[in-house]
Amino acid sequence: MAESDKVFSGSIPKFYDTLMVPLIFDAYATDMAQLVAVSSPGAVLETAAGSGVVTRALAPQLGADARYVVTDLNQPMLDYAAARQGADNRIEWQQADALALPFDDGSFDVVCCQFGAMFFPNRVTGYAEARRMLKPGGRFVFSVWDRIEENAFADEVTNAVALVFPHDPPRFLARTPHGYHDVALIREDLRRAGFTDIKIDTREKLSRAPSARDVATAYCQGTPLRNEIEARDAGLLQLATDRATQAIASRCGQGPVAGKIQAHVIVAAG
Repeated sequence: MAESDKVFSGSIPKFYDTLMVPLIFDAYATDMAQLVAVSSPGAVLETAAGSGVVTRALAPQLGADARYVVTDLNQPMLDYAAARQGADNRIEWQQADALALPFDDGSFDVVCCQFGAMFFPNRVTGYAEARRMLKPGGRFVFSVWDRIEENAFADEVTNAVALVFPHDPPRFLARTPHGYHDVALIREDLRRAGFTDIKIDTREKLSRAPSARDVATAYCQGTPLRNEIEARDAGLLQLATDRATQAIASRCGQGPVAGKIQAHVIVAAG
């Protein structure tokens, strides 16, 4: 993973939250919140919380006395999430590395992480840290994207932007968000981290947006794909967005657009 893959700063958090979240993250956040809340946990740790989409879905489902610690490695994203959430004395916001968590062993009933594990430099270490956080009987609930070919818009954008930079195509989406999709590898990594009870559910959903332009802007300007484009030629960011818009409109039409998305949702214990 390139170092730029982890940089969510500048205008990216706002574009990410206002465009990417409704496009692909909201529906899975609802699923995540339900999976976490079903056991009525008294203490929850969220890692790689991003702009807070799971936090906003989960907090209303937790008990009045629950402790909810929300963390992210990226301070700008965490600040954005906290500003969106509003006052809630059950929630603690803390910058933290999911691979070196600053909490005592056995502090939480559930650890959750939506679409963050793909960014872990060492996933076994990250999973072992999640397990260390859990009380006996606790659960680690997380999700990762399936292969890019199963995610229509990400695939279209990647192919369109590649034509703008044919000699050095930006591969952020394929490399990182969609680069950790092998179910057998996920199981093996979890076993190496000490988990014994592993359930993986592959869930297909439909991604919708008001227009092809919204989709292209979301991916090209609301994710670290923007960093890759600007590193090659900042003056071509708009052209790359335009080309992605044209590709999606050609496939889906000029009005509201829809495309398949697919992810693995994992619950691990033991």
